[in-house]
Amino acid sequence: MSALPLDAYYDLTEVGEVAVSPAGDRVAFTATEYDQRADEAVTSLFVVPTDGSRDPHRLTSASGASAPAWGPDGDRLAFVAARDRDVERRVGRRDRDGDEDAETDGDTGEGDGDAPAGDDEPEPQVWLFDLALGGDARQVTERDEGVADFDWSPEGDRLVIESRDPTDGEADYLDRVREEGGPIEMTRLQHKLNGVGWTDEVTPYLFVVDLDDPERDPRRLDDAYGGGAFQDVVGMEPHWGETGRIAFTACRLDRPDDTTVRDVYAVSPGGGDAERLTGGDLAHGVPTWRPGADELVTVADDPDDPPAPAEVYLVDGGDEGSAYRDEGDGGDDAGTVASLTADLDRTVTRGGEPVWVDGAVYVPIGDESHTRLVRAEADGTAERVFAAQGRDRALAGFDVSADGSTAVAVLSDPTEGTDLYAVDVAALDDGGDLGDPPAEPDSLRRLTAVNELLIDEFAAPEATRVEWESDGWTIDGIVYHDPAVDPADGDHPLVVGIHGGPTSYDEPEFAFANAALTSRGYLVLRPNYRGGTSRGREFTAELTGAWGTVEVDDVAAGVASLADRGWVDPDRVFGHGFSYGGIAQGFLVTRRPDLFAAAAPEHGIYDLRSAFGTDDTHTWFEAEYGLPWEEPEAYDAATAVLDAGEIETPLLVMAGGEDWRCPPSQSEQLYVAARKRGVDAELVVYPDEHHDVGAPDRAIHRLEKILGWYEAHDPAVEEGD
Repeated sequence: MSALPLDAYYDLTEVGEVAVSPAGDRVAFTATEYDQRADEAVTSLFVVPTDGSRDPHRLTSASGASAPAWGPDGDRLAFVAARDRDVERRVGRRDRDGDEDAETDGDTGEGDGDAPAGDDEPEPQVWLFDLALGGDARQVTERDEGVADFDWSPEGDRLVIESRDPTDGEADYLDRVREEGGPIEMTRLQHKLNGVGWTDEVTPYLFVVDLDDPERDPRRLDDAYGGGAFQDVVGMEPHWGETGRIAFTACRLDRPDDTTVRDVYAVSPGGGDAERLTGGDLAHGVPTWRPGADELVTVADDPDDPPAPAEVYLVDGGDEGSAYRDEGDGGDDAGTVASLTADLDRTVTRGGEPVWVDGAVYVPIGDESHTRLVRAEADGTAERVFAAQGRDRALAGFDVSADGSTAVAVLSDPTEGTDLYAVDVAALDDGGDLGDPPAEPDSLRRLTAVNELLIDEFAAPEATRVEWESDGWTIDGIVYHDPAVDPADGDHPLVVGIHGGPTSYDEPEFAFANAALTSRGYLVLRPNYRGGTSRGREFTAELTGAWGTVEVDDVAAGVASLADRGWVDPDRVFGHGFSYGGIAQGFLVTRRPDLFAAAAPEHGIYDLRSAFGTDDTHTWFEAEYGLPWEEPEAYDAATAVLDAGEIETPLLVMAGGEDWRCPPSQSEQLYVAARKRGVDAELVVYPDEHHDVGAPDRAIHRLEKILGWYEAHDPAVEEGD
């Protein structure tokens, strides 16, 4: 058994967004690759035919790409990228008017109005490929603050874009902060956001861009503006419906930074007042118009009920009389907002977007530790579909062509990788249980094999589902192991990989970190503890407002179950996990100090009181625990460092220096507590990293540190080996 070299991370390719062409003949997708020389991730745009007749064709190779969207004609493909604008050039004599400067050898046009100014990094803009004519993409927006999102008009002659639009005073402030290092001046309650940094007062608006007249300035829709605590993260999500209006989301309540509520609004592309279509009580997202109709669906959850599942809602988007009044509470003139998936008691997956097909909606949900498709009808009935996905691979992406003929699913298989598959939409409606192995329809076609060379050289792990009992609940998890290893052979070292959220779940999927661990002899257990999603509201609610309780019991019971099977050595169990996976390790090493031989909590929170207000999630904490000065006992009960006197486990504590979701000061507290106890501990902080893994060199360094930590504290490794 050969260990996967960690620098093979540079050979990894990760599939991102997918967009099927209107006629279903092609699919555009993004894929992230890793540049070793530049130490950066590069996300490129590809197109591949859905009949599987040829390999993917790369359209971009630098500066990143996101949000691919086909024009309604199917020959144009727009996307967002932060690219340097090409200097304008022409072939031929340029000094017709006697301009001697134009004859200068090597003239590149520097100083031309189209050239980049200074050394400033370019802002994200919309770019457009004309695939019928060929050639490179052309830039179609030029906003000083960049473009956050966009959508096509039904006719394909215009775009609606979302862009921040600072006043003169706000622009001066931004210049002082960005260019001169001036002081941060803040009045907003939501004063920081992970991945964004310090917030400001600049308002985002929707603008309409005329593609047929590129010299015409975009027209701002003055009443189509955003707002809300997480505005800079979720955006306004514009969607231009076939009947002509543009839907978007925003929060316009009295205290927009003090809630995660977001409403859906509709506005004419010609301007005028925006109409509120929802009732000011849910966090709505991804509004999607029904083709040819004045109604739309959204995905929404209740900010005041944290364990409640996110559901698909049908929203009446008709005339003004059916819309909510901004100053009212819905009343008699309120439009209809009705859940289509309430009876499922299952949550729409994080990032899941609804797709209309023939008057119904396809949407991915979390269901029994799977991500799978549901078809929801407008009358509120919903059924599980696409059993061909199978029990042992995850649905990581999905889209359908506008003509309703072809679907593309991104399926992640632990041993075969994560790739695109096309299937006829008519074959999706094969409901029922997920097969093992699945019965695949004839129309299911694999379109990519992005990690074929990597997997051929280094075997990916196999995955086995396991179950155990904990406090009367049946808990499940995934055990990964090297294909050359039989878990039943016994006495294997075990790494317990704890998912984040905690409102999430694990399912069989392809992941580099799993292979790095299993190829070195570890089994990897990924437990779906109570508090996670995919098993209904009651299962999730078990952990709400009670961190450090049931998940500790469930993880410990899972380890004991594998030990009872004879699969693992209970003295060689190690902790692993990021975000809530780090938080859970804080509780495990203080409340079950004999469980792990060593632990590596990453980017976690270990003191809820000091986290409140120093992170970006004060609204979430208040919904789950109340306010710390009103409910101090609830906060203390969920604070691991107050039990630091029980720490015996060697700790490798890791953090991002600019992580505003789980601030690095939290990791410092856990580290210092362990050191004060005389426990072996090390703190690793990546200075400019957010709440993520970071650049490839750091991703590799992180795995090196974790593997080295486990080996250094493995009872079976003799000192000096």
